[in-house]
Amino acid sequence: MSSLLRLGITLFATTLAILPVQASTPPATHEFSLDNGLKVIVREDHRAPVVVSQLWYKAGSSYETPGSTGLAHALEHMMFKGSSKLGPGESSRILRELGAEENAFTSDDYTAYYQVLAKDRLEVALEMEADRLAGLTLPEDEFLREIEVIKEERRMRTDDNPSGLAYERFLALAHPASSYSIPTVGWMHDLERMTIDDLRQWHERWYSPGNATLVIVGDVQPAEVKTLVERHFGSIPARAVPEARQPLELDEPGERRSSQYLKTRLPSLLLGFNVPSLSTSENTTEIHALRLISTLLSGGESARLPVRLERQQELVAGAASWYNAFARGDSLFMLSATPNIQKGITTEQVEQALWQQLKALQDSPPDAAELERVRAQLIASEVYARDSITRQARSIGMLETVGLSWQLLDSDFDSLNAVTPADIQAAARRFFTPQRSITMHVLPEEARP
Repeated sequence: MSSLLRLGITLFATTLAILPVQASTPPATHEFSLDNGLKVIVREDHRAPVVVSQLWYKAGSSYETPGSTGLAHALEHMMFKGSSKLGPGESSRILRELGAEENAFTSDDYTAYYQVLAKDRLEVALEMEADRLAGLTLPEDEFLREIEVIKEERRMRTDDNPSGLAYERFLALAHPASSYSIPTVGWMHDLERMTIDDLRQWHERWYSPGNATLVIVGDVQPAEVKTLVERHFGSIPARAVPEARQPLELDEPGERRSSQYLKTRLPSLLLGFNVPSLSTSENTTEIHALRLISTLLSGGESARLPVRLERQQELVAGAASWYNAFARGDSLFMLSATPNIQKGITTEQVEQALWQQLKALQDSPPDAAELERVRAQLIASEVYARDSITRQARSIGMLETVGLSWQLLDSDFDSLNAVTPADIQAAARRFFTPQRSITMHVLPEEARP
């Protein structure tokens, strides 16, 4: 993000902070299901004659098991390699000729496919998605070529990327009890022994109407969408879906520490804490408090980490925090920082400084003015994001696929507004403890003792 854009968001958030933060009237949203179990959510947004169609499957890397990793991501690649009506790459060619945008993404919790196109071309996208749900061909020759592409993707993003490799190892350390330790791209030894039959079985297991959610947002009429969906998806047979248990972590796995010596020029520090998500917590207030704490610590130039550690104490060249409240299992609250090596600062000193900032939250709640500024900033960023029909669809699909409800999207601002300074302090005291912590010092190879 450019400094000018960041400044603009900060100024807008500051302006909002002096006003009551209200959720606007949500767009009309409609929900129905087909007899075969396909769930469909349609949100009207008539500002432009455009529509986004997203088909979400409850199948990501956290559904995989040791020895069989990378399947969800590999199948995502193969979904573009031919179906009963179209040959390899033909669906992408047709959509390009229609001026449409398409892509797909895989995460721990889901795999999704989307198209953004003129509203009168929606049926083309629906027909293609239904065809590869019901009639994916998975030719072996295409797989043998594509698996080499996936291996190279792993090399570029992880094996030959020090920050990617460090974070992969961090996640393996952070999740001793859950499948969130599995990298989405898969372990290399599993990619090397993967077969086309593995992907055929994965598609058969998880790609069924009852395990999918179709999200359509844009300039559409719900009745017309329902007719199109029934036409193209209605005849696909229902199929039983295996039980998928939530990736639950130990409540207090104990303190875990590691030093990684990698091909990096600059040292860095990763500090994380095992915490619940909205899907696993019995107290949703503490989850929204963690979201606000992340913004309080690193949400822009006026946040605590850049102000205190970077500019005032000159301990770090940069620091950040982040937290995913919307996982289907337990989550992590994360902090990272790069020491100010020009001042001779070490990762040990940075670790101590980060703990001091967390302890400050435990000792004293933020004052009302700081909390309102942070709250306004977080809500402003959400408002900006929801201006996009693609982001609206992604939020709806993500919530539904991790086991929450799309209706949380329309009540989210109220939940954030309800958090008090005392809630911030209580969450910090409960979760930022050594028993929940994972610490990784990432150091240049030449620093190895």
